[in-house]
Amino acid sequence: MKLRTIIFFLFISCFNNSFGQELNGIWKGTLTQAPGGCFAVYNVELQVNIANTEVSGICYHYSDITNYVKKNYSGIYNASTRTINIQEQRVMTFHIPQDCTPCIRYYSLAYAKSGNQETLSGDWGGVILNGSAACTPGRIVLHRIVESEFANIKEIRVDTGTIRLDFYDNAEIDGDSITVLLNNQPLAVHQLLGIKPITLYVKVDLSHQEQEVTMVAENLGSIPPNTALLIVTVNDKKYQLFLASDKQKSAQVRFIYEKQARAD
Repeated sequence: MKLRTIIFFLFISCFNNSFGQELNGIWKGTLTQAPGGCFAVYNVELQVNIANTEVSGICYHYSDITNYVKKNYSGIYNASTRTINIQEQRVMTFHIPQDCTPCIRYYSLAYAKSGNQETLSGDWGGVILNGSAACTPGRIVLHRIVESEFANIKEIRVDTGTIRLDFYDNAEIDGDSITVLLNNQPLAVHQLLGIKPITLYVKVDLSHQEQEVTMVAENLGSIPPNTALLIVTVNDKKYQLFLASDKQKSAQVRFIYEKQARAD
């Protein structure tokens, strides 16, 4: 009898862990927000990773991929109720109007499935970043998606140090002009791309663990779109990136600090 009981509980435990892992992935939806917020519609993307009862991942709040707040989060998964409780931790980067302040949110989400449709839905609340004032709470509904909306933003993981950026006009010199932003702040303004590079430097270290560089097209040159060859130099490593932007869409590269493992 004891053996059967042990086997039963082992089966339930394995099932719950397996189900929790099946919730891993990318979920997208919307949340309700009080009138007067930064965005007319608050899109939400949760990148969910569940290991046993622990939940972690990245979340985006955005109107589109050029206006967003990126945060990391942690939480608890309850297998018996199929619920996830999440608390956002840190704002990693953001691109929102200057008069907007991010809200650090928490979520209570429940999983449901109807046919082939999977949802995570529930309530959210939170407080204003670096303050104690409460954000007006609301509802959130998410559906599973295959690929992140932010998948096309290039990411390069680097150890601590100074990164050199060299921007060249890609292929034919056609009068392309760009502005380069670092975390939404101007780094270079109205620069003409040509044979000689536009050289800029970005620091990535423990105090600046994520730096986002955005290339904004000031014009489209004589051969649209505005294209650039970016040579990234990190210590003794070099990366070549081809960037394209126009009046509707900017090109972005994100540098993320990741300390390299050291051999004993």
